[in-house]
Formats: sequence, C-alpha cells, structure tokens
Amino acid sequence: MPVFSCGGMRYQQSWSAGTPVGDASQRNAEAVVDRALEVGINHFETARGYGTSEVQLGKALKRHPRDRYILQTKVAPSDSRRDFEKYLEESFTRLGTERIELFAFHGLNNAHTVELTLGKNGCLPVAESFRKQGRIGHIGFSTHGSQRLVKETIETGHFDYVNLHYYYVFQNHFAALQAAKEKDVGVFIISPTDKGGRLQAPTQKLKDLCAPLSPMVFNNLFCLSHETIQTLSVGAARPSDFDEHLKTLPLLADAHAHLDPVAERMKAAYREAIGMPLAEQWDVGVPEWDEIPGGINIREILRWHNLVKAYDVLEYAKERYSLMTGHDHWVPGSQAREFDEKAILSVLSKSPVREQIPTLLREAHALLDTGPPPPPPAPRPLHRRVLRKVRRALIG
Repeated sequence: MPVFSCGGMRYQQSWSAGTPVGDASQRNAEAVVDRALEVGINHFETARGYGTSEVQLGKALKRHPRDRYILQTKVAPSDSRRDFEKYLEESFTRLGTERIELFAFHGLNNAHTVELTLGKNGCLPVAESFRKQGRIGHIGFSTHGSQRLVKETIETGHFDYVNLHYYYVFQNHFAALQAAKEKDVGVFIISPTDKGGRLQAPTQKLKDLCAPLSPMVFNNLFCLSHETIQTLSVGAARPSDFDEHLKTLPLLADAHAHLDPVAERMKAAYREAIGMPLAEQWDVGVPEWDEIPGGINIREILRWHNLVKAYDVLEYAKERYSLMTGHDHWVPGSQAREFDEKAILSVLSKSPVREQIPTLLREAHALLDTGPPPPPPAPRPLHRRVLRKVRRALIG
C-alpha cells in the first residue's frame, strides 16, 4: 500500500449512478488516475454509493496494466443477502474487473448496519464466498461510528482492514488504532484533509500555527507518524490536488523533527483559547450520543465549538453541524437546538465540568446554527418479500 490513496468521491460527474458521463468529466478522471500512478499512488478506492465514480474509475483504469494498481470498492450491507450479492456484482460490472483486491462493507456506523453485516442472516458470508472464488482479496469495513462501536467491530476479528476517521482535530479513535494493531488490521484514514478541518482552504490562524509546514502537510505527518496507520485518502477532484500532499514525502524520514514544534504550538493555542482545565476535561466522562437524552451529540458539538475558538474554523464547523440532523447515521446525533438540562446533567455524573456543559452547548448552538435541519426522509416502501411475510403473519 502507498502512504497516499486516490479516493474516488470527488472526481465523479454525478452522485446519481445512472447519469451519462460526459467526455470532459471522463478525461478529468483519467487525468487524475494517470497523475496518481505517475507519482507512485497505485491504490484506488471508490464505492457503489459514489454515483458515477465506479464507472469512471473502471474506464480510466482499463488504460493501464492490471498489475500496476490495487483496487478497492465499498458496498453497504443490505437487508437481503440476495440484494447485497446483486449490488456487489453490479460494482464488479461498473468497474469492469474480475477481481477487487480490497472490498469494504460501507458505512458500518451503528449497531443496525453491523448486524446487517455480521448477524445471523448478515451479508458477510456473501463477501467471503467471493473471496473463496478469488474475486476479492481482503475484506474490511468503513465507518463513521462511535468510539465503542468501531473498536468492538475491529475486535470481532472478521475484518482485515478498516476505513475510519482520525486526524489532528479528531483523535477519538485512538483506542481503535490500538485494537487494529492487536488484531493486525490495516488502517485507512478517510478524508484527512476535508474532515480534518477543511485543510484544502485553511484559515489564516491554521496557516500561521503550522508554518513552515502547510496545515495539510502537518496533518499528514501527524497521521503517518502513527505506526498503525498505513494510508491516507486523497480525494482528488483534479490532478493538481495531489501536489500539496506530495510535499509530505521528503519529511517522513524525520517526521517528528518537523511535526513536534507545530504540534506544541497547536496545543498551546488550543489551551489558551479554551482555558485550563476545560481544554483537557471537556470530554472526560461524556457518554456517546446514543446514551444521552434527546440524542444530543455533546462530544462532537463541543469539539467543533472548541476548534472554532482555537483555530477560527467557523465555516468548517458550521457545515458539519448543519449535517447533524438527528436521523442520519453518517453524522450521528442531534443538535443542541433544544434540550432538557436536568436530563442532560443526569448522565454527566462522571464529568469534572458537568455544570458548565449546558452553557457550553447553548454557546455552541448559537455559534454554529444555520437553521433547522431538514425533516427525516419519507419511509421507503416495503420490499415485496417483507410484505408477503407481514401478510402471512397477519393471516396466521
């Protein structure tokens, strides 16, 4: 595996898989692939859920010898093994390949999606049958889940690798990295640039704190200094998107000499902005969102609030907060738009800053609010087989 991977979520023409791909969009995808291979990035990662990405990547890779690259795609688990197998076959067809070196179950973000994968009637046996046929090399999973869920899923021993979030401004999954090391599970970092603080367009304060490094290079060095982390995703929309990342490579041999002075400045700025001891205690004893009344995602809301105060990343934090709708497991939990203070305090008995948290949540909401989140999507119509089961149960 190269230390950088070419992610396939940004060069695609459309999020709708059936959209006809125009010549200009396809030429750009091919230029991204060509540039990646030119600089030694030979791992290409996409997903069934990335619209036209699989089709475009498949056509772009057809122009290169098959032994020159490592291919990865992701498919979400389904309620039905038959449906999952159909979707997996579709990904092979779209990519125009007979073998995928790395396959991942996409979005194991909550207990339900883990159950759809590993449960009694889960989809894992389908992927394992493909592996036995030689069509899949290794099986992993991608996740936006909680600390507990990610660690426990790694510890099941069913997976060879994990795609997860971990970067300087989000170090929650350190325990997952340790679990991955113990289980010999490979670690692929998702979106270290954009979710890592929108580092493709950093704030002036981040630039000043990270100099002489760019914030992007600093974050890359931070991630790659962990022996457990194998590769970082570069979601390239155009060939030039690799350029800044490549400046990391000459520094890797002596990473800490470049990394440590910047990390100290970043930490000092954080402590000064948030104040001590709050800077080191704000998340101590705070449960995960699904253990908090109203599903308020206190940990993420306060993390974004603190990052804005420390590093001026307001637009990044507002964008992330707006996606917290209360019904989307990709950005789980609810905003602090309204909450029962007494109920919140009742689950914060282990927090040394318990009494401050309601006030901090109100401050965070006032800072990050961009309007009410959209309502939940309409329920999907029941599958015919489900309807038949319901009818049989009702008839008795």
